[in-house]
Amino acid sequence: MVRTHRWFTPWIMVLPALVILCVFALWPAVNTFFLSFTDVRTLSGGTIVGLDNYRKLVDDPQLRAALVNTVVYVVVCVPLLTFLPLLLAILAEKPLRGLAIFRTIFYFPVIASAVAVAVIWKFLLDDRGLINGWATHAGIIQDAVPFLSGRWLLLFSAISLTVWKGLGYYMVLYLSALGNVDPQLHEAAAVDGAGPIRRFWSVTVPGVRRTMVLVAILVMVSAMRIFTELYILGGKTGGVGGQDVSVVFLIQSSASGADGRLGYASALSVLLFVMTLPPMALLARFNRKVDE
Repeated sequence: MVRTHRWFTPWIMVLPALVILCVFALWPAVNTFFLSFTDVRTLSGGTIVGLDNYRKLVDDPQLRAALVNTVVYVVVCVPLLTFLPLLLAILAEKPLRGLAIFRTIFYFPVIASAVAVAVIWKFLLDDRGLINGWATHAGIIQDAVPFLSGRWLLLFSAISLTVWKGLGYYMVLYLSALGNVDPQLHEAAAVDGAGPIRRFWSVTVPGVRRTMVLVAILVMVSAMRIFTELYILGGKTGGVGGQDVSVVFLIQSSASGADGRLGYASALSVLLFVMTLPPMALLARFNRKVDE
């Protein structure tokens, strides 16, 4: 048998991808880890300070607020973005009139820019925005509801924006999973007297369980890295008093400006990486079980 290629031919084919991986992923990660042990600033050099940046993390009250916000974000977003898209996908499968418009409405936020969507929500939720203006005009409220200035109201406004924007994307994943559920199982359950709710929990949910786990983990990691919604709705300070910030928000604010603390921002980046490790390890284990 005549060999048609040399031993290094496969390496040449993957070389561009390896170069891109090393330049834009591995090297920045290694450099960030190294900078986390220094006090480097944007326009000045620095020295190695050991674990000082990590000690500052423990004493940083704004980081504690960011971690609380992140936990709330994860706890609220994971169940909502795991079950609501599944219910929408079940409705989207029905032969209803105007189904194409229904799908388009829920998928439109996915293709729209996150910044553009957040600006629209800011217009709606502002003290002089559409919702407060309508409620005041209708006599429902006397004073404007501080959607964008109250700590928890701002946080839940950002969460509602994240949920609304993610519904269409995860609905498509569930539509694909629902196509693999045997319709005869639904027919057999219906013959046995099971109603729609019983069939949902006994047939639909077990049939899309793998997709539900995947969606939950993806939502969890995305919630930990939330930034755009809080930045647009709360401004560059992260709401009144900087209480509505996330870890990514703190990384951006710490590293920005001519006197940005790159060393401290790197320590925050390492912390965020460690936070995302458990769900990513769970996802890897889940994928390995699926392959088996």
